[in-house]
Amino acid sequence: MRTALEILFWLSAGLLVYSQFIYPLLVALLAPRSRDDAVTLADVELPTVSLIVAAYKEESVIAAKVANSFALDYPREKLQLIVACDGSPDATAQLARDAGADLVLELPHGGKMAAQNAAVDAATGDVLAFSDANTMWQPEALRRLVAAIAATGTDYVCGNVSFVNDTGTNQEGLYWRYEMWLRERESRLRSVTAGNGAIYAVRPDAYAAIAPTTGHDLTLPFSVVKRGGRASYEPFARASETMVPSVEGEFKRKRRMMTFAWPIILHGGMLNPRRYGLTFAWMMFSHRALRYLAPLLHLVALVTSAALAFESTTYAVLLGMQLALIAAALVARFVPLPPLLIARYYVLTTTAVALGLFDYLRQGTEATLEAGWAPPEGTR
Repeated sequence: MRTALEILFWLSAGLLVYSQFIYPLLVALLAPRSRDDAVTLADVELPTVSLIVAAYKEESVIAAKVANSFALDYPREKLQLIVACDGSPDATAQLARDAGADLVLELPHGGKMAAQNAAVDAATGDVLAFSDANTMWQPEALRRLVAAIAATGTDYVCGNVSFVNDTGTNQEGLYWRYEMWLRERESRLRSVTAGNGAIYAVRPDAYAAIAPTTGHDLTLPFSVVKRGGRASYEPFARASETMVPSVEGEFKRKRRMMTFAWPIILHGGMLNPRRYGLTFAWMMFSHRALRYLAPLLHLVALVTSAALAFESTTYAVLLGMQLALIAAALVARFVPLPPLLIARYYVLTTTAVALGLFDYLRQGTEATLEAGWAPPEGTR
């Protein structure tokens, strides 16, 4: 019995350490030192672009987003701005029209993916670009995305988004910097294992119209690689947006997002290596599968170390380290010091992955659910 418990502990703990620390180091070592797809903006004859913004209850930011889009360093005659309003009950559509958007679609309420799919059907550009309504792009961002697609054969490229919040307790910005560091090296090695909805572009023939109950962050890069293409990351295509102020708010956002991610994980064939090769399969297992299994791995490590703690000082110490992490997360609610907040962020966001699965199994995913599409509190 003791041997079985020890095997379970070291297997779960080892996989956690591997996914969080060893895998990033391996990718950094294996990835080329410099980008083989680096191009200058002058190398590319600029194609026409349809920039699509799906919006729901965005009247506070939509005019600024339209202005930001037209301030991009891109020929106006080659840029089509489409705002797809997903049954928005406020003045989002009219404000987008007043601000000068080229095409404003007023659609029945069907969820973000349904709005994006409708906008793609109406788009005329040689490249499709996508942004969230509250994401502000830097002037060169669109040129950088287009250069990555037009000059290198990449089918999908996501940009570098920074999450900004100077006053809150959320640690998403710290995590996201780590994620962008890892994503850049995955891109050099093979392809990114996920994108982001704030800033990305795709060839029209590589776009995948997906069910409203899922999302493109996971599905689109994955489907591109499955079809033999490449999904890349362009660190110089920069954008920023305001993140949820509090760790607790980030927990709610992550829990909601995971109800859209779990259908892809469970039913999308994400871990089947037969169609996209061993390298990308290894990356998906290490970066994605183990990330989503982290709640279970932590639970197994906690229970087995507790069972072994009475028989071994080593396991008592290891149990104490895990309990200290949980205690730090609890104390951070009242003593918001940075190390404690990082512990709280990690514990809550890991828990959100498990609760997102619980929510999905209990009630499925509703694309038009208010909590699933309305802007998170404090981000507008």
